[in-house]
Amino acid sequence: MPNHLYDHLVEPRADSDAPFLLQSGQDTLSFSGFARLAARLAHALCAAGVAPGDRVVVQAPKSVEMVALYIATIQAGGVFLPLNTAYKRDEVAYFVADAAPKVIVCDPRNIDTLAGIAAEAGATLLTLDVAGQGSLTEGLAEYPDTFETVPRAPGDLAALLYTSGTTGRSKGAMLTHDNLLSNTIALTDLWQITDADRLIHALPIFHTHGLFVALNTSLYAGSSVQFMTGFDVGAILDAMGDATLLMGVPTFYTRLLAEDRLTRDLTAKMRLFVSGSAPLLAETHQAFTARTGHRILERYGMTETNMNTSNPYDGDRRAGTVGLPLPGVEVVVTDPETGAPLPKGEVGMIEVRGPNVFNGYWQMPDKTAAELRDTGFFITGDLGQFSADGYLSIVGRSKDLIITGGYNVYPKEIEDVLNDIDGVEEAAVFGTPDADFGEAIIAALVLSPGMTMDTDAIAAVVRDKLARFKHPRAYQVLEALPRNTMGKVQKNVLRDSYKADALMD
Repeated sequence: MPNHLYDHLVEPRADSDAPFLLQSGQDTLSFSGFARLAARLAHALCAAGVAPGDRVVVQAPKSVEMVALYIATIQAGGVFLPLNTAYKRDEVAYFVADAAPKVIVCDPRNIDTLAGIAAEAGATLLTLDVAGQGSLTEGLAEYPDTFETVPRAPGDLAALLYTSGTTGRSKGAMLTHDNLLSNTIALTDLWQITDADRLIHALPIFHTHGLFVALNTSLYAGSSVQFMTGFDVGAILDAMGDATLLMGVPTFYTRLLAEDRLTRDLTAKMRLFVSGSAPLLAETHQAFTARTGHRILERYGMTETNMNTSNPYDGDRRAGTVGLPLPGVEVVVTDPETGAPLPKGEVGMIEVRGPNVFNGYWQMPDKTAAELRDTGFFITGDLGQFSADGYLSIVGRSKDLIITGGYNVYPKEIEDVLNDIDGVEEAAVFGTPDADFGEAIIAALVLSPGMTMDTDAIAAVVRDKLARFKHPRAYQVLEALPRNTMGKVQKNVLRDSYKADALMD
């Protein structure tokens, strides 16, 4: 029996000397060199006791060796479990206790912090730093550079990714070999990725976007990757002369736009700019087009499903939308109360069905039953609406819906008005408990550099644009909105901060 994911991503080019990973100041790693590195790491994992189905937890800095460790885990039949490098001890302790891994790989700087956690879980603790050095790679040359790939079926688990847990306990999304491969094939075809492409990779690789979208498509298509260990706007601009693709989050594009070097000439060889993981402001989309001539392609995905929709490669890439369902993926908008499909134009719950949809939540059958219907549709928790011709727009998370005085208020509608005001860089609208209305609407604002604005003037604009029940009760001016590592605004942090500030007043 073949190994479904490895056989499609790595095996076809295991003997190719074509360049795969290029890193400034480092030797280029070919596809064959990458396959040999992954094979040695697979031997190292087996030596540490990893058997088919075992989880391998990785909380380590981004490195070429960590990419190879992902593939090595797949080749050895294991389940890859990457963790955000920002997680603290207690957070990691929860994930380890829940996933019961055989091996934990961490930054050498954190070994003392995690040693007790590993011992309690009965897991082997290994280290890996940003340079690819550590106990995991010590003596790696002694292992053979080929490995007898462990058979794994399409329905076997390949990865376990934990959700952010902003509304409760983090849940481990179980992703199968075919979940990942089906999405890889769909995106590679849709975005016309080939072995002639070179991707600028500045995303983290503990997340779906940087790991599965960016790297799986590159492996499958045979593209080369300009590999960066972190976001460096200067390095990204330097790389554009030889690259064709950039996958990023909205923050990438706002920071690029702040650089005078970003011009049509500099981006002349670029073929595609992709944005995801957080909403891209229409103003950013339009400003980027005006500066470079390129229209950013925005898509929509999540931990449990990988990618669900995408604006077209050839066709109308609409600012403020996440495009059309991927081939083979069904997307419906339903009544949150009844689950009945809604007509186009109406706001409702986004549900998704397809080969990309996960197998459920690790050791959480009740949560799985609540969010994954018997029909195979996954209830995403995102609110959206379809245009008449089938483009999907995300209105917000259902948990962010504000119910004030009996009226449903979608924060995005207010945010769109605020973001259109000259001098407002960005806005986030959220609800807080209110004795009279149930919830009060609060708006957090970040002003453009050098701007000082009277919030009364901002409120006056809102009064002219929106019904009274949609008017924010208060405005907060902040230096920056709180975001997670993938650029999503953390409205739970804003809510908690506002409540704390109110208590102090």
